[in-house]
Amino acid sequence: MEEAEKPRAGDKFCCISKLKVFLLALSLAFVGKTMSGAYMNSMYTQIEKQFNIPASLVGIINGSFEIGNLLLIAFVSYFGAKLHRPRIIALGCTILSFGCLLISLPHFLFGRYRIESSISPRENFSVMPLCLVNQSLLSLPTEEPSAECEKEPGSLLWIFVMVGNIVRGMGETPIMPLGISYLEDFAKAENSPFYLGCLHTATVIGPFLGFLLASFCAEVFVDLGSVDKEDITITATDARWVGAWWLGILICASLNLLAGIPFWFLPKSLVKEGETNEPEETSKKSVVLLQENGKNEAKQTMYEIAKDFIPFLKALFRNPVYMLFICITVLQFSAFNGMISFMPKYLEQQFGKSASDAIFLIGVYNLPVICVGYFFGGLFMKKFKINIYQAANIAFWVSLLEYLLYFAAYWTICDTSPVAGLTVSYEGIEQVSYAENTLPAGCNRDCDCPLKIWDPVCGSNGITYVSPCLAGCKASRGTGKNMVFENCTCVAASGFSSQNVSAILGECDGEENCDKMLHYFLILSLVCSFIFSLAAMPGYMVLIRSLKPEEKSFGVGIHGLASRVFAGIPSPIYFGALIDTTCLKWGTVTCGGEGACRMYDIVTYRWLYLGLPAILRGVSYIPSALILLILKKKVKSESHVLLEAPVEMQDKVQETLK
Repeated sequence: MEEAEKPRAGDKFCCISKLKVFLLALSLAFVGKTMSGAYMNSMYTQIEKQFNIPASLVGIINGSFEIGNLLLIAFVSYFGAKLHRPRIIALGCTILSFGCLLISLPHFLFGRYRIESSISPRENFSVMPLCLVNQSLLSLPTEEPSAECEKEPGSLLWIFVMVGNIVRGMGETPIMPLGISYLEDFAKAENSPFYLGCLHTATVIGPFLGFLLASFCAEVFVDLGSVDKEDITITATDARWVGAWWLGILICASLNLLAGIPFWFLPKSLVKEGETNEPEETSKKSVVLLQENGKNEAKQTMYEIAKDFIPFLKALFRNPVYMLFICITVLQFSAFNGMISFMPKYLEQQFGKSASDAIFLIGVYNLPVICVGYFFGGLFMKKFKINIYQAANIAFWVSLLEYLLYFAAYWTICDTSPVAGLTVSYEGIEQVSYAENTLPAGCNRDCDCPLKIWDPVCGSNGITYVSPCLAGCKASRGTGKNMVFENCTCVAASGFSSQNVSAILGECDGEENCDKMLHYFLILSLVCSFIFSLAAMPGYMVLIRSLKPEEKSFGVGIHGLASRVFAGIPSPIYFGALIDTTCLKWGTVTCGGEGACRMYDIVTYRWLYLGLPAILRGVSYIPSALILLILKKKVKSESHVLLEAPVEMQDKVQETLK
């Protein structure tokens, strides 16, 4: 057993300064880990498009972080406090950094990103035949993939991202529990809340920086420095656009590696903050006592550990408030985790925003108000000395108010531009089709167009066509983003009276009120985030106060375990799988198979994205109401005991109730 480091000259200052160094390093580690988490959550849509994978696979990649966390949480919780905590945190930061590097590795193995297109970006003649073009000249994906093509290694590189995410979860595991316990052990009791407040501030700064970094990287094309701007024929709002997702994760890797360096040089233990140097004899006795305790702990058998473990577990399972609270957490966390994971995609699809704008707006509108809500929720609890029943009532009714406001999101509707053959017929009649057989029509039947390509053009009639060929365009002029397609028979067939039957690259813009509806949605999101965060602290107090002092550490650990196993891992997977069912047009991989979804049935998508969380949260109010009934009954019985107690005992009982 190592000795607590003995202070030298200026010993009190020495110990305090080392604790402050630890606090500063831990704050930086908190910034690094939360920044990495926010960045990754924002970039899953870019990874989906880079590797041409469905949203359900993206959900598995998202949940893999929690799997990595679970692999080490039990080991860290039990053995971590007995080992050299700063060095374990340093090792965690290093592993976290390595996980980030592993996530970025596929970009360098993948080669250049191929934009799915039906035209050659290098054509430099002004008029190019389209409708009757020889498809082989354009290097289009074949309808039937060859056996060699199916074995292409690039299609499985997303596995590196998943493994990197698991490693990232393993690296993050020791930072918070060991860091907070180290601070609690060697900080003054009156300084501890301030230090914890610094860490909470870091957990807000980290995600905010992560969102800003993600917004910047999503605006930069993935093949940064290796592609000429003239060769990029799509904009950041295009469904095929992929931002430089790998760049930000490398920055996160560097930050986490730097954050871990100071911990390697910090001692295993310190003299408690504010204590004077003990006499040498007392110090030696303390060290001997610590060594004896360590030997006794080492001699514990698995039976003795299990002997303590099983009664604690039984006590928790027999605690109705605690078990009902776990049910609430699983349901609520499933709803919010699924929503947050796919919120950038929702803003992209529903309101036609680029990934960069969507990520930036989510960070700016939600994070600051959540921080303010946590602060005022905690301040209210402290000022009015709320008891457990009052805290449960506040959490229930405030959360219910936010839940009812949430339904206003169904009115923030923005209809995207109609797409011929998918959401409208070629004559402009509304219809929704999930099959490719509606893409050919009389106006393009002789063109022999590939049906799997997604290369949208906007007709002069305001209708989007899946490709220039399916729009029946016979010629084009210009190059790059300025290319214009002419003599489009399907644009003319829609009854458009003008003789200028042309089309331009990209989808048509949505309704004019889309920006206004987006602002309504974001303001509603801001208000709901603030109200719900007000209820978070009273709700957490119900969890803490439902446990006996000796059960708290274990109870909070089991609560975290349950929320990860039953919500953190599965919710992104089934949210992604349900979102995939609303896909109208799949992209195409090099081999001709299905890739990432390019266009969704936005009405069904909206009902699923908003409806599933509403159902999960609605069910969560059943155990919430049961908790209120149990606590109300408990308070009544304790009040009855209080009335019958002697006068001198009433004050003590009242304090206990609080």
